[in-house]
Amino acid sequence: MWGQPDRTASQFGKEADYRAALPDLEAALAWPVAQGCPSRSIIWGSSYSAALVFLVAARRPSAVAAVMAFSPGQYLSPSEHPGDEHSVKDAAARVRAPVFITCAQDSEEIAAARAIARAVPGSSAVQFVPKRGGVHGSSTLRRDRNPQGAEENWQAVEQFLAGLL
Repeated sequence: MWGQPDRTASQFGKEADYRAALPDLEAALAWPVAQGCPSRSIIWGSSYSAALVFLVAARRPSAVAAVMAFSPGQYLSPSEHPGDEHSVKDAAARVRAPVFITCAQDSEEIAAARAIARAVPGSSAVQFVPKRGGVHGSSTLRRDRNPQGAEENWQAVEQFLAGLL
């Protein structure tokens, strides 16, 4: 990205797809348990990792207290994994934890987030669409990237987290 070479691809001789990050996310979710922490974790994803957190939450429901997804979409191409039925919407339909979804003020992002939010069972998904500003992914919380709307986004995040208590 941003004109930089892909050092991982050059080191391993191939590009990795988004799913290649799943073992890292699952290891991060398992780490507190291995340390003796009995609590469940809030998992947070931004852009393609916002798609992946739904797969992780569906696979490990007992370890997930909540899902926070910033600009999720169907970034995981089924053609890259023939026979893999795990679309983001399919995974979202198996999530049992509260879900917070937000996106940029972009009609395609809003529609993608809405489709995923609607797949979550019951009323446990909150979709926040900012009125001001709003940029792709977790950058929406950064005042330098989203000067018009970072505060509004932080308020929505804090309200969701307070509702978990």
